[in-house]
Amino acid sequence: MAGEDQADEGAEGVAAPKSKRKLFMIAGVAVLTLLIAGGSWFFLFRGHGEEKQAEAAKPPVFMDVPELLVNLATQPGERTQYLKVKVVLEVKDTPLVAQIQPTMPRVTDLFQTYLRELRPTDLNGSIGLFRLKEELTRRVNAAISPSQVNAVLFKEIVIQ
Repeated sequence: MAGEDQADEGAEGVAAPKSKRKLFMIAGVAVLTLLIAGGSWFFLFRGHGEEKQAEAAKPPVFMDVPELLVNLATQPGERTQYLKVKVVLEVKDTPLVAQIQPTMPRVTDLFQTYLRELRPTDLNGSIGLFRLKEELTRRVNAAISPSQVNAVLFKEIVIQ
């Protein structure tokens, strides 16, 4: 009998680690499944509420700047060239337009003094227009500080 008890204990001793291993494998699979489900929810469904908020946001307001016609800087003896520009300011909302309107003469003055210093070669290609747009945005933001303009948009540009 003592031998049978030892044999039974030996069988249970061998069976016990297998059942623990099974238990750990089942728990590991369950945890892995939860991690995959949570990760897929995080990446696939998390941002849907934010899109609705972005759609509900107000569209930008556009504010016209008076048309500008300036002569470009040229070397002596070169033909005088002119630049005609129609610009629109993109602002966040309507109350900002009311704040910018009184400073419009200052904005126009800054634009004209900058544009008169340009050479025709400064406006060559899309990179020249991009630099012009960035510089005009920087100047208008300096003029209306602490308010900010999102962008300066060109309606018309003619170099003659």
